[in-house]
Amino acid sequence: MSEIIGIVVISMGVAFDLFGCIGLVRLPDIYNRLQGATKCVTLGTCLILLGVLIHSGGAMGAKALLCAIFILLTSPTGAHALARGAHKSGVKLWEGSVMDKYADDKEGELDR
Repeated sequence: MSEIIGIVVISMGVAFDLFGCIGLVRLPDIYNRLQGATKCVTLGTCLILLGVLIHSGGAMGAKALLCAIFILLTSPTGAHALARGAHKSGVKLWEGSVMDKYADDKEGELDR
């Protein structure tokens, strides 16, 4: 029974990874691409590793759990660093973007 549940969870993870890849190609600018890809790929990869934990267990499951924790900590942090670096470098937002929180923060710093 755990093999079937593991395979279902792994399949869901692969689907989320696929959606993240599609978002990486289809979204208009770097900020939207980072947001879409990071959320989907983080969830997808963690689901794959959770499926390995359910399916295999033991030492391999423990390694999968450690990898999932590492991904949960590093993937959003890396995406934030990339987005902040792109904004500081002057990469423009898509013209359909509604707000720019980084620019708002810069304006708030100038008022002080």
